[in-house]
Amino acid sequence: MRSLRALLLTTLLIASVAMGHAAADPPAVPAPPALPDLSGLPAVPHVSGSLLPGVQEWIDRVIPPPPIVSTPRQDGAVLETAGVSPTLAALHEASLPAGVGDPIFDHWPPGLADYAPGEIIEVRDVTATAGLLVLVPFRQALLMKYRTTDAHGRPSFATATLVVPAGAWAGPGDRPVVVNNLPIDALGRDCTPGYSFANGWTDNTSVTDFIPPTTQLAVLRGYAVLIPDHEGPWMAYAEPYVAGHAVLDGIRAVRDLLPEEFGASAFGMFGYSGGAIATHGAVKLIEDYAPELSEVVVGAALGGVPADYEILARSMNGNLASAVFMAAVFAIGRERPEILARMNNLAKWIATSPVKDLCGSGFGAIGVLMLPIDIAANYPDPLRSEVAAEIYRVTRMENMPSAVPLYIYNGDQEFWIPAEGARNLYREQCELGVSAVYRGVLGEHLIGAVTGYPEAMLWLDERLRGVPAVSEC
Repeated sequence: MRSLRALLLTTLLIASVAMGHAAADPPAVPAPPALPDLSGLPAVPHVSGSLLPGVQEWIDRVIPPPPIVSTPRQDGAVLETAGVSPTLAALHEASLPAGVGDPIFDHWPPGLADYAPGEIIEVRDVTATAGLLVLVPFRQALLMKYRTTDAHGRPSFATATLVVPAGAWAGPGDRPVVVNNLPIDALGRDCTPGYSFANGWTDNTSVTDFIPPTTQLAVLRGYAVLIPDHEGPWMAYAEPYVAGHAVLDGIRAVRDLLPEEFGASAFGMFGYSGGAIATHGAVKLIEDYAPELSEVVVGAALGGVPADYEILARSMNGNLASAVFMAAVFAIGRERPEILARMNNLAKWIATSPVKDLCGSGFGAIGVLMLPIDIAANYPDPLRSEVAAEIYRVTRMENMPSAVPLYIYNGDQEFWIPAEGARNLYREQCELGVSAVYRGVLGEHLIGAVTGYPEAMLWLDERLRGVPAVSEC
């Protein structure tokens, strides 16, 4: 079985490299901000007498590193950061998603630090193309590009699409807004809902953009819908700080763009699976990052919650979910390159190949190999390392209270994203004094998405109609 996996993995690598030669060069993209200080990175442990360390050593002896050359930034400056070797900086740059040929998604605006978080950079009317995807009547769809903040507090940008219903709002106050945090779960910039709204249906458009039909149901209810591309320009899938900032700054952008229509609106969030990562990050960041939104966001419903990556390291590694897990680890490494520093040569080839632009639907073929993440590391037992422990701690966002009431649900029979993480989150938030509800629902990840959805949406609808949340803590 290991020989078969090795053969298939080698075939995948060769195919990836071949794809890279066949693909056209992506358009030039301005360089991102500098990397964080990695001078305190723990030393690589040495372990012998185990099969996997032997395989890891064999991989680096047989497979040379990919030919990555450090390139100057578009503004002419060389990327130099204390604690980051030129080799790691070049690997990081090469691992970032390729441009898609559209400046609204690709271009890093000059003077980004001069913009306030949530300040609008560009707006594009995408009503014509979005109409073929939303399918229910609406007045307008606007793609917004706005300033946000990355995982390390540096200026970045994000995009989000605002869908406004056709009819006048007949309820009290201003029209409410549902923030639909979709499970983007992807590595490439053309995998986002914003890209689909701007360009129409493509091979990379995800069915989870429409099922469950949160956007459609909300529009029919008379609510506007905000759909953030919450992975940011680096497509940092599963990084909760990036996602949380992008969501909160998207709300700021809506209020800034259309203050007469949405300046006093109530906003409610929904997210499942990868969308729950964004929702989890956003509600915990309101208090410190966007305190003015604590009275604006009236509640958040989140299900299938990947709240603890240490749990997922046990449940998703070395099985059919392993490709999704490895994609998330790699994508977090785009924001936290200490992860990239721990990749072996095979992983570096793959991370700099067209695999780096895969959408979620492309992970299935790789998942069939059921490879453990150890096969991509340059040291033994990476999921129990100091680097992993720090990533678990940071992404868990421990002891950070939500600023808004929560409705949390998870499938009781869930095996890839066990209910343990969602239950722990519920207990934590109750202990921190947050109004919260937890529901264990029938099913694993897919069935649970269906069985838990109706009550979650009813709960969120009540919050948007001004009904106070009742805590079950």
